[in-house]
Amino acid sequence: MTTISIYLPRHLGGVDEAGTAKAGIRPPQAAAGVVVLVVEDEIAVRMVISEVLSDLGYTVLEAENGQTALRMVASLTRIDLLLTDVGLPGGMNGRQLADAFREGRPALKVMFLTGYAESAAIGSGRMEPGMEVMTKPFALDALAAKVEGMINS
Repeated sequence: MTTISIYLPRHLGGVDEAGTAKAGIRPPQAAAGVVVLVVEDEIAVRMVISEVLSDLGYTVLEAENGQTALRMVASLTRIDLLLTDVGLPGGMNGRQLADAFREGRPALKVMFLTGYAESAAIGSGRMEPGMEVMTKPFALDALAAKVEGMINS
């Protein structure tokens, strides 16, 4: 006999008249035209992040691994913020991906997402200007605020 448990976050906010959940997230002032690339191998996490950012007015591109994300760079797609999981499949972690992106775009802002302690996720590498870390799990309004803060800095 096999038992599978699925743990989903509980939503404590209200429901608006259209039936969609209100997370208390307000649209940022400068989201229009801002492109965020979300690189996350867990599809459910990637979809939630992308939906929240899209609802806030950001243009969201998605990739499930570093190789897919690098192809987006090769296509010269505009990217204002790279939001990447630290642990990615396929032989390239989030830090290596950020370093590869920043070779051609040194001012690119990067937010690392990790389920590990911040120091363990980044290792001995130092955080460069324009790079931040957010540990999982996180509240969606905290993610939205951090993204807005990075975009506006």
